[in-house]
Amino acid sequence: MKLSVVIPCYNEKDTIREIVKRVDVLDINKEIIIVDNVSTDGTREILKELVSQYANLRVFFHRKHMGKGAALRTGFKHVKGDVVVVQDADLEYSPQEYYKLLKQIDNGAMIVYGSRIKGRNKMMYFQYYLANILVSLIANILYLPFVTDVLTCYKMFKKEVMDSINLKCFGFEFCTEFTAKVRKKGYRICEVPIKYNPRSYEEGKKIKKKDGVIAIWSLLKYRFVD
Repeated sequence: MKLSVVIPCYNEKDTIREIVKRVDVLDINKEIIIVDNVSTDGTREILKELVSQYANLRVFFHRKHMGKGAALRTGFKHVKGDVVVVQDADLEYSPQEYYKLLKQIDNGAMIVYGSRIKGRNKMMYFQYYLANILVSLIANILYLPFVTDVLTCYKMFKKEVMDSINLKCFGFEFCTEFTAKVRKKGYRICEVPIKYNPRSYEEGKKIKKKDGVIAIWSLLKYRFVD
């Protein structure tokens, strides 16, 4: 089994080298796919260097900034592995947690979310924590996934799941669109607790309050349309 690690990236010059290193050292058969969303801080130049250093790394560059969801959709098109996991380019999530998620895949799960809520982690912003709880509650009411952390980055799934849905997201609403569409297909979502090290907006956190509103809207929209 081969794991495809898809990393959307935008202005992460301070962390991109480290996250690639942390993924690369894992004792897992894997490929790393990074999609740069027109970074302007020197990240693109660093990525061009990294490609020559890691044989299992492929990098794709967007010509215009379109958002996290668009970067993920580009990355998914180039996946060659049997299982896919989403990884942010910062250091909030530890790739060491892949082992927990992969164990569930090995046990027959098709989709596994890494739950920060079950992991009892500290959240940097209380309003972000409440927004996540609200989004997860709405998702549970509309789609019955029975999950605690819809907005988690760590979503691992078999490639056939990805191939069975048509994603249209451009921004952070990837999390809610993916959840809605896999549940409408009848897939069960498994959760495991993970560690989480939140960063501040000063350190580069990009999600904003408006993204929570967009996430809720996408849950409502995809309940009735595909």
